[in-house]
Amino acid sequence: MFTPSSPSPARTSARPSVTFADVTLVRDDGTVTLTDVTGSFGPSRTGLVGANGSGKSTLLRLAAGLLTPTSGSVVVAGDVAHLPQHVTLDAVATVADLLGVGATLAALRAIESGDVAEQHFEVVGDDWDVEARAADALHPLGLGADDLDRPVATLSGGETMLVAVAGLRLRRAAVTLLDEPTNNLDRAARAALRELVRTWPGALVVVSHDTALLDEMDETAELYASRLSVHGLPYTSWRAQLETEQHAAAQAARTAEQQVKVERRQRIEAETKLARRARQGRTMALNAKAAPIVLNAWASKAEATAGRHRRAMDDKVASARAAAQAAAARVRDDESVHLELGDPDVPRGRRIAELPGSSGDAATTIVLQGPERVALVGANGVGKTTLLELLVHGTPGGDDARELPIDASRVRLLTDRVGYLPQRSWHLDDDASALELVGAAAPSVPTRDLRNRLARLLLRGDTVHRPVRTLSGGERFRVALARLLLADPPPQLLVLDEPTNDLDLTTVDQLVAALAAYRGALLVVSHDDAFLARLALDRMLELDRTGDLREVEPSP
Repeated sequence: MFTPSSPSPARTSARPSVTFADVTLVRDDGTVTLTDVTGSFGPSRTGLVGANGSGKSTLLRLAAGLLTPTSGSVVVAGDVAHLPQHVTLDAVATVADLLGVGATLAALRAIESGDVAEQHFEVVGDDWDVEARAADALHPLGLGADDLDRPVATLSGGETMLVAVAGLRLRRAAVTLLDEPTNNLDRAARAALRELVRTWPGALVVVSHDTALLDEMDETAELYASRLSVHGLPYTSWRAQLETEQHAAAQAARTAEQQVKVERRQRIEAETKLARRARQGRTMALNAKAAPIVLNAWASKAEATAGRHRRAMDDKVASARAAAQAAAARVRDDESVHLELGDPDVPRGRRIAELPGSSGDAATTIVLQGPERVALVGANGVGKTTLLELLVHGTPGGDDARELPIDASRVRLLTDRVGYLPQRSWHLDDDASALELVGAAAPSVPTRDLRNRLARLLLRGDTVHRPVRTLSGGERFRVALARLLLADPPPQLLVLDEPTNDLDLTTVDQLVAALAAYRGALLVVSHDDAFLARLALDRMLELDRTGDLREVEPSP
Protein backbone atom coordinates (compact mmCIF):
# COMPACT_ATOMS: atom_id res chain seq x y z
CA MET A 1 0.00 0.00 0.00
CA PHE A 2 1.34 3.45 -1.00
CA THR A 3 0.07 6.42 0.99
CA PRO A 4 1.07 10.02 0.21
CA SER A 5 0.20 12.34 3.07
CA SER A 6 -0.37 16.06 2.97
CA PRO A 7 2.71 18.21 2.20
CA SER A 8 4.80 19.35 5.12
CA PRO A 9 7.96 21.46 5.53
CA ALA A 10 10.49 18.62 5.44
CA ARG A 11 13.54 20.46 6.72
CA THR A 12 11.83 22.04 9.74
CA SER A 13 10.27 18.89 11.15
CA ALA A 14 11.66 15.67 12.56
CA ARG A 15 8.92 13.76 10.81
CA PRO A 16 10.26 11.06 8.45
CA SER A 17 9.89 11.81 4.76
CA VAL A 18 9.30 8.18 3.70
CA THR A 19 8.35 5.26 5.95
CA PHE A 20 8.41 1.57 4.98
CA ALA A 21 6.62 -0.95 7.17
CA ASP A 22 7.22 -4.69 6.55
CA VAL A 23 7.46 -4.10 2.79
CA THR A 24 7.74 -7.17 0.60
CA LEU A 25 7.75 -7.04 -3.19
CA VAL A 26 7.35 -10.14 -5.34
CA ARG A 27 7.55 -9.69 -9.11
CA ASP A 28 5.06 -11.27 -11.51
CA ASP A 29 7.63 -13.94 -12.37
CA GLY A 30 7.91 -14.90 -8.70
CA THR A 31 11.22 -13.12 -8.07
CA VAL A 32 11.37 -11.76 -4.52
CA THR A 33 12.92 -8.29 -4.70
CA LEU A 34 12.40 -7.06 -1.13
CA THR A 35 11.47 -8.97 2.02
CA ASP A 36 9.94 -7.38 5.15
CA VAL A 37 11.84 -4.09 4.79
CA THR A 38 11.11 -1.67 7.63
CA GLY A 39 12.65 1.75 8.14
CA SER A 40 12.38 5.39 7.19
CA PHE A 41 14.26 8.21 5.49
CA GLY A 42 14.71 11.42 7.45
CA PRO A 43 13.36 14.87 6.56
CA SER A 44 16.66 16.19 5.20
CA ARG A 45 19.17 14.80 2.68
CA THR A 46 19.81 11.06 2.67
CA GLY A 47 22.31 9.03 0.66
CA LEU A 48 21.03 5.50 0.01
CA VAL A 49 23.71 2.85 -0.53
CA GLY A 50 23.75 -0.91 -0.94
CA ALA A 51 25.04 -3.64 -3.23
CA ASN A 52 23.88 -3.95 -6.83
CA GLY A 53 20.65 -5.91 -6.82
CA SER A 54 19.85 -5.17 -3.18
CA GLY A 55 16.72 -3.24 -4.19
CA LYS A 56 17.70 0.44 -3.91
CA SER A 57 16.02 1.53 -7.15
CA THR A 58 13.01 -0.60 -6.26
CA LEU A 59 12.76 1.17 -2.91
CA LEU A 60 12.72 4.56 -4.68
CA ARG A 61 10.05 3.41 -7.13
CA LEU A 62 7.93 2.22 -4.22
CA ALA A 63 8.36 5.62 -2.54
CA ALA A 64 7.38 7.34 -5.80
CA GLY A 65 4.22 5.25 -6.10
CA LEU A 66 5.43 3.63 -9.33
CA LEU A 67 5.29 0.19 -7.71
CA THR A 68 2.87 -1.28 -5.17
CA PRO A 69 4.25 -3.55 -2.44
CA THR A 70 2.97 -7.12 -2.36
CA SER A 71 2.57 -6.68 1.39
CA GLY A 72 3.35 -3.96 3.88
CA SER A 73 2.94 -0.23 3.48
CA VAL A 74 4.81 2.85 2.23
CA VAL A 75 3.90 6.28 3.61
CA VAL A 76 5.34 9.49 2.13
CA ALA A 77 5.08 12.89 3.81
CA GLY A 78 3.81 14.99 0.90
CA ASP A 79 4.18 15.04 -2.87
CA VAL A 80 7.05 13.16 -4.53
CA ALA A 81 9.38 13.96 -7.44
CA HIS A 82 11.39 11.07 -8.89
CA LEU A 83 14.33 11.01 -11.31
CA PRO A 84 15.13 7.51 -12.64
CA GLN A 85 18.60 6.35 -13.66
CA HIS A 86 17.88 6.86 -17.35
CA VAL A 87 15.94 9.98 -18.37
CA THR A 88 13.63 9.17 -21.28
CA LEU A 89 12.50 12.20 -23.28
CA ASP A 90 10.28 13.00 -26.23
CA ALA A 91 12.31 13.65 -29.36
CA VAL A 92 11.00 17.23 -29.58
CA ALA A 93 11.35 18.07 -25.87
CA THR A 94 12.86 21.43 -24.99
CA VAL A 95 14.91 22.58 -22.03
CA ALA A 96 11.71 24.14 -20.62
CA ASP A 97 9.98 20.74 -20.88
CA LEU A 98 12.90 19.06 -19.11
CA LEU A 99 12.65 21.66 -16.34
CA GLY A 100 8.95 20.84 -16.04
CA VAL A 101 7.76 24.33 -16.99
CA GLY A 102 7.13 23.86 -20.72
CA ALA A 103 3.34 23.92 -20.54
CA THR A 104 3.27 26.83 -18.07
CA LEU A 105 5.70 28.85 -20.16
CA ALA A 106 3.70 28.20 -23.35
CA ALA A 107 0.48 29.32 -21.66
CA LEU A 108 2.15 32.47 -20.30
CA ARG A 109 3.50 33.38 -23.72
CA ALA A 110 0.07 32.81 -25.26
CA ILE A 111 -1.46 35.23 -22.76
CA GLU A 112 1.30 37.77 -23.39
CA SER A 113 0.58 37.54 -27.13
CA GLY A 114 -3.09 38.40 -26.54
CA ASP A 115 -4.72 34.97 -26.27
CA VAL A 116 -7.00 35.26 -23.21
CA ALA A 117 -8.45 31.74 -23.34
CA GLU A 118 -9.39 30.54 -19.86
CA GLN A 119 -7.32 27.36 -20.06
CA HIS A 120 -4.12 29.42 -20.34
CA PHE A 121 -4.85 31.17 -17.05
CA GLU A 122 -5.65 27.82 -15.43
CA VAL A 123 -2.28 26.43 -16.54
CA VAL A 124 -0.34 29.48 -15.33
CA GLY A 125 -2.17 29.70 -11.99
CA ASP A 126 -0.02 31.86 -9.70
CA ASP A 127 3.19 31.04 -11.54
CA TRP A 128 3.58 34.36 -13.39
CA ASP A 129 7.32 34.55 -12.76
CA VAL A 130 8.00 31.09 -14.19
CA GLU A 131 10.42 32.31 -16.87
CA ALA A 132 12.56 34.24 -14.37
CA ARG A 133 12.62 31.30 -11.94
CA ALA A 134 13.53 28.91 -14.75
CA ALA A 135 16.37 31.19 -15.85
CA ASP A 136 17.63 31.35 -12.26
CA ALA A 137 17.58 27.54 -12.10
CA LEU A 138 19.61 27.28 -15.32
CA HIS A 139 22.18 29.93 -14.40
CA PRO A 140 24.38 27.67 -12.20
CA LEU A 141 24.55 25.23 -15.12
CA GLY A 142 25.92 27.81 -17.55
CA LEU A 143 22.56 28.14 -19.31
CA GLY A 144 19.98 30.91 -19.30
CA ALA A 145 16.56 32.12 -20.46
CA ASP A 146 17.66 31.97 -24.11
CA ASP A 147 18.12 28.20 -23.75
CA LEU A 148 14.54 27.46 -22.62
CA ASP A 149 13.38 26.76 -26.18
CA ARG A 150 16.52 24.82 -27.05
CA PRO A 151 15.93 21.16 -28.02
CA VAL A 152 17.17 18.75 -25.37
CA ALA A 153 18.78 16.75 -28.17
CA THR A 154 21.38 19.53 -28.48
CA LEU A 155 22.48 19.14 -24.86
CA SER A 156 25.25 16.81 -23.74
CA GLY A 157 24.32 13.86 -21.56
CA GLY A 158 25.70 15.67 -18.51
CA GLU A 159 23.77 18.86 -19.30
CA THR A 160 20.57 16.83 -19.74
CA MET A 161 20.91 15.22 -16.33
CA LEU A 162 21.75 18.54 -14.63
CA VAL A 163 18.76 20.29 -16.20
CA ALA A 164 16.50 17.43 -15.11
CA VAL A 165 17.78 17.72 -11.53
CA ALA A 166 17.42 21.52 -11.65
CA GLY A 167 13.82 21.00 -12.78
CA LEU A 168 13.06 18.86 -9.75
CA ARG A 169 14.69 21.46 -7.52
CA LEU A 170 12.52 24.14 -9.16
CA ARG A 171 9.43 22.04 -8.50
CA ARG A 172 10.11 22.06 -4.72
CA ALA A 173 8.34 18.78 -4.00
CA ALA A 174 8.16 17.70 -0.36
CA VAL A 175 10.26 14.61 -1.20
CA THR A 176 12.66 14.23 -4.13
CA LEU A 177 14.21 10.92 -5.17
CA LEU A 178 17.33 10.79 -7.39
CA ASP A 179 18.55 7.45 -8.74
CA GLU A 180 22.26 7.41 -9.69
CA PRO A 181 22.31 11.01 -10.99
CA THR A 182 26.10 11.11 -11.51
CA ASN A 183 26.33 8.14 -13.88
CA ASN A 184 28.30 9.21 -16.96
CA LEU A 185 28.75 12.78 -15.68
CA ASP A 186 32.15 14.36 -16.11
CA ARG A 187 34.00 16.07 -13.26
CA ALA A 188 32.59 19.55 -13.93
CA ALA A 189 29.02 18.21 -14.13
CA ARG A 190 29.48 16.27 -10.88
CA ALA A 191 30.68 19.44 -9.16
CA ALA A 192 27.64 21.33 -10.50
CA LEU A 193 25.32 18.61 -9.22
CA ARG A 194 26.87 18.80 -5.76
CA GLU A 195 26.16 22.54 -5.76
CA LEU A 196 22.51 21.87 -6.61
CA VAL A 197 21.99 19.46 -3.71
CA ARG A 198 23.79 21.54 -1.07
CA THR A 199 20.75 23.78 -0.57
CA TRP A 200 17.97 21.42 -1.60
CA PRO A 201 14.59 22.87 -0.55
CA GLY A 202 12.95 19.67 0.78
CA ALA A 203 13.65 16.08 1.75
CA LEU A 204 16.06 14.45 -0.68
CA VAL A 205 16.98 10.78 -1.13
CA VAL A 206 19.89 10.01 -3.47
CA VAL A 207 20.98 6.57 -4.64
CA SER A 208 24.60 6.87 -5.73
CA HIS A 209 28.05 5.29 -5.74
CA ASP A 210 29.69 8.74 -6.00
CA THR A 211 31.27 9.18 -2.57
CA ALA A 212 31.80 12.93 -3.11
CA LEU A 213 28.05 13.36 -3.65
CA LEU A 214 27.20 11.05 -0.75
CA ASP A 215 29.40 13.17 1.51
CA GLU A 216 27.11 16.14 0.78
CA MET A 217 24.23 14.29 2.43
CA ASP A 218 23.15 14.75 6.03
CA GLU A 219 22.74 11.03 6.68
CA THR A 220 23.44 7.66 5.10
CA ALA A 221 20.88 4.90 4.69
CA GLU A 222 21.98 1.37 3.84
CA LEU A 223 19.92 -1.43 2.35
CA TYR A 224 21.73 -4.57 3.46
CA ALA A 225 20.35 -8.10 3.71
CA SER A 226 16.76 -6.76 3.32
CA ARG A 227 17.31 -4.42 6.25
CA LEU A 228 17.09 -0.64 5.95
CA SER A 229 19.25 1.17 8.51
CA VAL A 230 19.76 4.93 8.71
CA HIS A 231 22.81 6.61 10.22
CA GLY A 232 23.11 10.30 11.02
CA LEU A 233 26.42 10.77 9.19
CA PRO A 234 27.52 11.41 5.60
CA TYR A 235 29.00 8.42 3.80
CA THR A 236 32.73 8.68 4.56
CA SER A 237 32.16 9.32 8.28
CA TRP A 238 29.62 6.50 8.49
CA ARG A 239 31.93 4.12 6.64
CA ALA A 240 34.79 4.90 9.03
CA GLN A 241 32.47 4.31 11.98
CA LEU A 242 31.24 1.05 10.43
CA GLU A 243 34.78 -0.19 9.90
CA THR A 244 35.65 0.60 13.52
CA GLU A 245 32.53 -1.22 14.71
CA GLN A 246 33.29 -4.18 12.46
CA HIS A 247 36.87 -4.39 13.68
CA ALA A 248 35.58 -4.44 17.26
CA ALA A 249 32.88 -6.97 16.35
CA ALA A 250 35.42 -9.26 14.66
CA GLN A 251 37.67 -9.05 17.72
CA ALA A 252 34.73 -9.80 20.00
CA ALA A 253 33.80 -12.78 17.82
CA ARG A 254 37.34 -14.15 18.03
CA THR A 255 37.38 -13.65 21.80
CA ALA A 256 33.98 -15.34 22.16
CA GLU A 257 35.11 -18.28 20.04
CA GLN A 258 38.21 -18.64 22.20
CA GLN A 259 35.96 -18.70 25.27
CA VAL A 260 33.96 -21.54 23.73
CA LYS A 261 37.20 -23.50 23.35
CA VAL A 262 38.12 -22.72 26.96
CA GLU A 263 34.74 -23.88 28.28
CA ARG A 264 34.88 -27.06 26.18
CA ARG A 265 38.37 -27.85 27.45
CA GLN A 266 37.29 -27.22 31.03
CA ARG A 267 34.24 -29.43 30.44
CA ILE A 268 36.51 -32.26 29.27
CA GLU A 269 38.84 -31.76 32.21
CA ALA A 270 35.89 -31.74 34.61
CA GLU A 271 34.55 -34.96 33.12
CA THR A 272 37.97 -36.53 33.57
CA LYS A 273 38.00 -35.50 37.24
CA LEU A 274 34.47 -36.82 37.76
CA ALA A 275 35.42 -40.17 36.24
CA ARG A 276 38.49 -40.35 38.48
CA ARG A 277 36.41 -39.55 41.57
CA ALA A 278 33.84 -42.15 40.57
CA ARG A 279 36.55 -44.83 40.32
CA GLN A 280 37.96 -43.75 43.66
CA GLY A 281 34.47 -43.84 45.16
CA ARG A 282 33.84 -47.38 43.93
CA THR A 283 37.20 -48.52 45.30
CA MET A 284 36.45 -46.98 48.69
CA ALA A 285 33.02 -48.55 48.69
CA LEU A 286 34.45 -51.97 48.00
CA ASN A 287 36.92 -51.58 50.85
CA ALA A 288 34.46 -50.03 53.24
CA LYS A 289 32.65 -52.10 55.90
CA ALA A 290 29.59 -49.89 56.06
CA ALA A 291 26.09 -51.21 55.68
CA PRO A 292 24.72 -51.47 52.08
CA ILE A 293 22.18 -48.74 52.77
CA VAL A 294 24.98 -46.37 53.73
CA LEU A 295 27.01 -47.32 50.66
CA ASN A 296 24.01 -46.70 48.40
CA ALA A 297 23.47 -43.31 49.98
CA TRP A 298 27.11 -42.40 49.36
CA ALA A 299 26.81 -43.47 45.69
CA SER A 300 23.56 -41.54 45.17
CA LYS A 301 25.06 -38.41 46.68
CA ALA A 302 28.17 -38.72 44.49
CA GLU A 303 26.05 -39.18 41.35
CA ALA A 304 23.88 -36.17 42.23
CA THR A 305 26.93 -34.01 42.80
CA ALA A 306 28.47 -35.16 39.51
CA GLY A 307 25.17 -34.48 37.68
CA ARG A 308 24.96 -30.94 39.06
CA HIS A 309 28.57 -30.32 38.07
CA ARG A 310 28.00 -31.65 34.53
CA ARG A 311 24.90 -29.49 34.10
CA ALA A 312 26.77 -26.42 35.30
CA MET A 313 29.62 -27.10 32.90
CA ASP A 314 27.19 -27.80 30.03
CA ASP A 315 25.44 -24.49 30.77
CA LYS A 316 28.74 -22.67 30.60
CA VAL A 317 29.57 -24.27 27.22
CA ALA A 318 26.08 -23.47 25.88
CA SER A 319 26.31 -19.90 27.15
CA ALA A 320 29.73 -19.42 25.56
CA ARG A 321 28.47 -20.91 22.28
CA ALA A 322 25.43 -18.58 22.28
CA ALA A 323 27.67 -15.59 22.99
CA ALA A 324 29.97 -16.60 20.11
CA GLN A 325 27.02 -16.95 17.74
CA ALA A 326 25.69 -13.53 18.77
CA ALA A 327 29.13 -11.97 18.31
CA ALA A 328 29.58 -13.63 14.91
CA ALA A 329 26.17 -12.32 13.81
CA ARG A 330 27.44 -8.76 14.30
CA VAL A 331 30.27 -9.34 11.81
CA ARG A 332 29.19 -8.56 8.26
CA ASP A 333 29.85 -11.01 5.47
CA ASP A 334 31.42 -8.42 3.15
CA GLU A 335 33.93 -10.45 1.19
CA SER A 336 36.95 -8.87 -0.43
CA VAL A 337 38.98 -9.78 -3.48
CA HIS A 338 42.33 -11.50 -2.93
CA LEU A 339 44.43 -12.13 -6.02
CA GLU A 340 47.86 -13.51 -6.72
CA LEU A 341 48.55 -12.59 -10.33
CA GLY A 342 51.29 -13.64 -12.67
CA ASP A 343 54.12 -11.20 -13.29
CA PRO A 344 53.46 -9.34 -16.58
CA ASP A 345 57.21 -8.63 -16.86
CA VAL A 346 57.10 -4.85 -17.28
CA PRO A 347 60.46 -3.52 -16.14
CA ARG A 348 60.59 0.10 -15.00
CA GLY A 349 61.47 2.32 -17.95
CA ARG A 350 60.11 -0.09 -20.58
CA ARG A 351 58.18 1.93 -23.22
CA ILE A 352 54.61 0.63 -23.42
CA ALA A 353 52.78 3.24 -25.51
CA GLU A 354 53.15 6.68 -27.10
CA LEU A 355 50.48 9.37 -27.30
CA PRO A 356 50.57 12.76 -29.09
CA GLY A 357 50.95 15.50 -26.50
CA SER A 358 51.37 19.24 -26.57
CA SER A 359 53.37 21.82 -24.71
CA GLY A 360 52.28 25.31 -25.66
CA ASP A 361 52.54 25.42 -29.45
CA ALA A 362 55.03 22.59 -29.66
CA ALA A 363 54.06 19.00 -30.35
CA THR A 364 55.42 16.50 -27.88
CA THR A 365 55.23 12.78 -27.34
CA ILE A 366 53.83 11.41 -24.10
CA VAL A 367 55.40 8.07 -23.27
CA LEU A 368 53.73 5.48 -21.04
CA GLN A 369 56.46 3.33 -19.58
CA GLY A 370 57.13 0.69 -17.00
CA PRO A 371 54.48 -0.31 -14.47
CA GLU A 372 53.08 3.25 -14.38
CA ARG A 373 49.54 4.01 -13.25
CA VAL A 374 48.15 6.78 -15.45
CA ALA A 375 44.73 8.44 -15.45
CA LEU A 376 43.21 10.04 -18.56
CA VAL A 377 40.67 12.75 -17.73
CA GLY A 378 38.69 15.37 -19.63
CA ALA A 379 35.15 16.62 -20.16
CA ASN A 380 32.49 14.42 -21.72
CA GLY A 381 32.67 14.40 -25.49
CA VAL A 382 36.32 15.38 -25.92
CA GLY A 383 37.19 11.94 -27.32
CA LYS A 384 38.79 9.97 -24.49
CA THR A 385 37.16 6.71 -25.59
CA THR A 386 38.15 7.40 -29.19
CA LEU A 387 41.77 7.84 -28.07
CA LEU A 388 41.65 4.52 -26.21
CA GLU A 389 40.19 2.77 -29.25
CA LEU A 390 42.95 4.23 -31.43
CA LEU A 391 45.55 2.99 -28.98
CA VAL A 392 44.14 -0.50 -28.45
CA HIS A 393 42.66 -1.31 -31.86
CA GLY A 394 44.47 1.09 -34.16
CA THR A 395 41.15 2.44 -35.41
CA PRO A 396 38.84 5.05 -33.87
CA GLY A 397 35.66 3.80 -32.29
CA GLY A 398 32.40 5.50 -31.47
CA ASP A 399 30.39 8.22 -33.19
CA ASP A 400 32.78 10.97 -32.09
CA ALA A 401 35.84 9.35 -33.70
CA ARG A 402 35.96 11.72 -36.69
CA GLU A 403 35.83 14.72 -34.34
CA LEU A 404 39.09 14.01 -32.50
CA PRO A 405 41.67 16.41 -33.98
CA ILE A 406 44.82 14.39 -33.38
CA ASP A 407 47.37 12.70 -35.58
CA ALA A 408 46.36 9.04 -35.35
CA SER A 409 49.76 7.98 -36.67
CA ARG A 410 51.31 9.28 -33.44
CA VAL A 411 49.22 6.96 -31.30
CA ARG A 412 51.46 3.92 -30.92
CA LEU A 413 51.11 0.76 -28.89
CA LEU A 414 54.47 -0.86 -28.13
CA THR A 415 53.26 -4.18 -26.69
CA ASP A 416 50.92 -6.84 -28.01
CA ARG A 417 49.83 -7.89 -24.52
CA VAL A 418 46.97 -5.51 -23.76
CA GLY A 419 43.82 -5.96 -21.71
CA TYR A 420 41.00 -3.56 -22.60
CA LEU A 421 37.82 -3.05 -20.56
CA PRO A 422 35.26 -0.88 -22.41
CA GLN A 423 32.79 1.30 -20.51
CA ARG A 424 30.22 -1.49 -20.34
CA SER A 425 30.65 -5.24 -20.03
CA TRP A 426 28.01 -5.94 -22.68
CA HIS A 427 30.83 -6.98 -25.03
CA LEU A 428 30.85 -10.37 -23.29
CA ASP A 429 29.22 -13.36 -25.00
CA ASP A 430 25.89 -13.63 -23.14
CA ASP A 431 25.64 -17.37 -23.70
CA ALA A 432 29.15 -18.20 -22.51
CA SER A 433 30.02 -18.95 -18.91
CA ALA A 434 32.64 -17.25 -16.77
CA LEU A 435 34.79 -20.39 -16.89
CA GLU A 436 34.60 -20.52 -20.70
CA LEU A 437 35.41 -16.83 -21.16
CA VAL A 438 38.37 -16.82 -18.77
CA GLY A 439 39.55 -20.22 -20.05
CA ALA A 440 39.74 -18.80 -23.58
CA ALA A 441 42.02 -16.02 -22.27
CA ALA A 442 44.20 -18.50 -20.36
CA PRO A 443 44.10 -21.74 -22.41
CA SER A 444 47.15 -23.27 -20.76
CA VAL A 445 45.85 -22.90 -17.19
CA PRO A 446 44.17 -26.04 -15.77
CA THR A 447 40.46 -25.74 -15.01
CA ARG A 448 41.01 -26.37 -11.29
CA ASP A 449 43.46 -23.44 -11.11
CA LEU A 450 41.07 -21.20 -13.05
CA ARG A 451 38.27 -22.01 -10.62
CA ASN A 452 40.51 -21.20 -7.67
CA ARG A 453 41.44 -17.86 -9.21
CA LEU A 454 37.81 -17.05 -10.05
CA ALA A 455 36.90 -17.83 -6.45
CA ARG A 456 39.32 -15.12 -5.33
CA LEU A 457 37.28 -12.75 -7.49
CA LEU A 458 34.19 -14.00 -5.61
CA LEU A 459 32.98 -16.08 -8.56
CA ARG A 460 32.32 -19.48 -7.02
CA GLY A 461 30.33 -22.68 -7.29
CA ASP A 462 27.61 -22.82 -9.93
CA THR A 463 28.18 -19.14 -10.79
CA VAL A 464 31.19 -20.00 -12.96
CA HIS A 465 29.05 -22.30 -15.14
CA ARG A 466 26.01 -20.05 -15.58
CA PRO A 467 25.53 -18.04 -18.81
CA VAL A 468 26.82 -14.49 -18.35
CA ARG A 469 23.37 -13.07 -19.18
CA THR A 470 22.01 -14.59 -15.94
CA LEU A 471 24.58 -12.90 -13.70
CA SER A 472 24.13 -9.71 -11.70
CA GLY A 473 25.80 -6.50 -12.83
CA GLY A 474 28.57 -6.86 -10.27
CA GLU A 475 29.20 -10.52 -11.19
CA ARG A 476 29.24 -9.69 -14.88
CA PHE A 477 31.77 -6.94 -14.28
CA ARG A 478 34.02 -9.30 -12.33
CA VAL A 479 33.89 -11.79 -15.22
CA ALA A 480 35.01 -9.06 -17.62
CA LEU A 481 37.78 -8.08 -15.20
CA ALA A 482 38.82 -11.71 -14.70
CA ARG A 483 39.34 -12.12 -18.47
CA LEU A 484 41.95 -9.40 -18.27
CA LEU A 485 43.64 -10.02 -14.92
CA LEU A 486 43.72 -13.81 -15.20
CA ALA A 487 44.86 -13.93 -18.84
CA ASP A 488 47.92 -16.08 -19.54
CA PRO A 489 50.34 -14.55 -20.31
CA PRO A 490 49.31 -11.54 -18.19
CA PRO A 491 48.72 -8.25 -20.05
CA GLN A 492 51.54 -5.74 -19.82
CA LEU A 493 49.08 -2.85 -20.21
CA LEU A 494 45.60 -2.68 -18.73
CA VAL A 495 43.26 -0.09 -20.28
CA LEU A 496 40.03 0.67 -18.39
CA ASP A 497 37.33 3.03 -19.69
CA GLU A 498 35.07 4.39 -16.91
CA PRO A 499 35.25 1.13 -14.94
CA THR A 500 33.19 2.40 -11.98
CA ASN A 501 30.11 3.37 -14.00
CA ASP A 502 27.08 1.53 -12.60
CA LEU A 503 29.16 -0.25 -9.94
CA ASP A 504 28.07 -0.30 -6.33
CA LEU A 505 30.56 0.81 -3.70
CA THR A 506 31.39 -2.76 -2.64
CA THR A 507 32.30 -3.71 -6.21
CA VAL A 508 34.42 -0.56 -6.52
CA ASP A 509 36.26 -1.70 -3.39
CA GLN A 510 36.79 -5.09 -5.03
CA LEU A 511 38.08 -3.43 -8.22
CA VAL A 512 40.59 -1.35 -6.24
CA ALA A 513 41.75 -4.48 -4.41
CA ALA A 514 42.16 -6.38 -7.70
CA LEU A 515 44.13 -3.54 -9.32
CA ALA A 516 46.37 -3.32 -6.25
CA ALA A 517 47.58 -6.84 -7.10
CA TYR A 518 48.27 -5.97 -10.76
CA ARG A 519 51.94 -5.25 -11.54
CA GLY A 520 51.70 -4.06 -15.12
CA ALA A 521 51.05 -0.61 -16.61
CA LEU A 522 47.60 0.88 -16.10
CA LEU A 523 45.76 3.51 -18.18
CA VAL A 524 42.34 4.38 -16.79
CA VAL A 525 39.66 6.87 -17.86
CA SER A 526 37.43 8.02 -15.01
CA HIS A 527 35.53 11.04 -13.71
CA ASP A 528 35.48 9.53 -10.23
CA ASP A 529 38.17 11.43 -8.32
CA ALA A 530 37.69 9.35 -5.18
CA PHE A 531 38.33 6.16 -7.17
CA LEU A 532 41.40 7.62 -8.90
CA ALA A 533 42.80 8.75 -5.55
CA ARG A 534 42.83 5.12 -4.37
CA LEU A 535 44.89 3.86 -7.32
CA ALA A 536 48.22 5.40 -6.27
CA LEU A 537 48.53 7.19 -9.61
CA ASP A 538 51.91 8.12 -11.02
CA ARG A 539 50.58 10.58 -13.60
CA MET A 540 47.40 12.26 -14.84
CA LEU A 541 46.78 13.28 -18.46
CA GLU A 542 44.04 15.68 -19.55
CA LEU A 543 42.49 15.76 -23.02
CA ASP A 544 40.70 18.99 -24.03
CA ARG A 545 38.22 19.78 -26.79
CA THR A 546 40.96 20.92 -29.17
CA GLY A 547 42.60 17.49 -29.01
CA ASP A 548 45.50 18.69 -26.88
CA LEU A 549 46.78 16.11 -24.43
CA ARG A 550 48.95 17.34 -21.58
CA GLU A 551 50.09 16.23 -18.16
CA VAL A 552 48.33 17.81 -15.17
CA GLU A 553 48.57 17.50 -11.43
CA PRO A 554 46.30 14.80 -9.96
CA SER A 555 43.34 16.13 -7.97
CA PRO A 556 43.90 16.16 -4.19
